[in-house]
Amino acid sequence: MLLIPAIDLKDGHCVRLRQGIMEDATVFSDNPVKVAAHWRDKGARRLHLVDLNGAFAGKPKNLAVVRDILAEVGTDMPVQLGGGIRDLDTIEKYLDMGLRYVIVGTAAVKTPGFLHDACDAFPGQVIVGLDAKDGKVAIDGWAKVTQHDVVEMAKRFQDYGVMSVIYTDIGRDGMMNGINIEATVKLAQALTIPVIASGGLTNLDDVRALCQVEHEGIEGAITGRAIYEGSIDFEVAQSLADELSE
Repeated sequence: MLLIPAIDLKDGHCVRLRQGIMEDATVFSDNPVKVAAHWRDKGARRLHLVDLNGAFAGKPKNLAVVRDILAEVGTDMPVQLGGGIRDLDTIEKYLDMGLRYVIVGTAAVKTPGFLHDACDAFPGQVIVGLDAKDGKVAIDGWAKVTQHDVVEMAKRFQDYGVMSVIYTDIGRDGMMNGINIEATVKLAQALTIPVIASGGLTNLDDVRALCQVEHEGIEGAITGRAIYEGSIDFEVAQSLADELSE
């Protein structure tokens, strides 16, 4: 079970939002490069970046910071990034910078043909991010909940060739009240590609609960607020996950 530290980028800072609300941001550091190096040194085996400004603007807005992070840690561990990825040129630019995986979210739902083209052009490097509330897919920075069923949409994208799905329960993200294990397992059971859980990881009990269902196809979990506010010690949590996954 892979625990993946998140660095959410807003105006060049490392922040965390509550339920995706840009105005409800907590700034944890004004030096995201230093934060990335910190998680690498703590033993992280993958890093999750989000360009929050890019997600709302529909194009990359923190390129310089991303480039600096990749220069610092990109050769030490895979880095994945989402937010503002709407065209193949953007994907190519990021991959040329050393990014390992791109995460396509809203664009996958609005323009599925783009996701299909991206999977064809960059096989093994495209992850789809599906955010859901009560089983329905949310888009546009969670501002709009669609009528699309998250499981059915994930199965369609699996057929396109995405390598994994990041599933976020938006009702829990940043709220520190536990991962929606039931919904995550339901999605993983419907797919043959791995699922990465996101939203709500709070303590070691959540890590234990995830490890108990890892065999269903859950590859890892993204963690943000918990490791910044200290309710989870990242090194202890990853060691526990490794122990329970043996």
